[in-house]
Amino acid sequence: MRNNSRLLIALQDLDIMISEMKDKSNARELEDMGFEISGLEELEKARSDLAEQVSPSILNRYEKLAKRYKVAILPIMGNKCLGCFVKLPTSFFSSASADMLLTCENCGRLLYIP
Repeated sequence: MRNNSRLLIALQDLDIMISEMKDKSNARELEDMGFEISGLEELEKARSDLAEQVSPSILNRYEKLAKRYKVAILPIMGNKCLGCFVKLPTSFFSSASADMLLTCENCGRLLYIP
């Protein structure tokens, strides 16, 4: 499962980069600052290749969450979900291991233990 969390984090990073490149006002602003905006096709291909490595059920959950939240997978820090900042119950961790992909009981985002 650890592999799935790493793949999803990389997938999320690619999704954010693709989204920022497709945002015309953001792209224009970056170009005005001197950044070259290119490589969208390469990012989309990398995303597609990466998505094939994630199990379909987990990919489906991630994609549904990514439509709702900009950040769909987050680490747990200080026993809190870094998406909604709700403290997770102690029982939440008793059956969890560092290799598991978890779900926040409050916001529904995917969580992992770093």
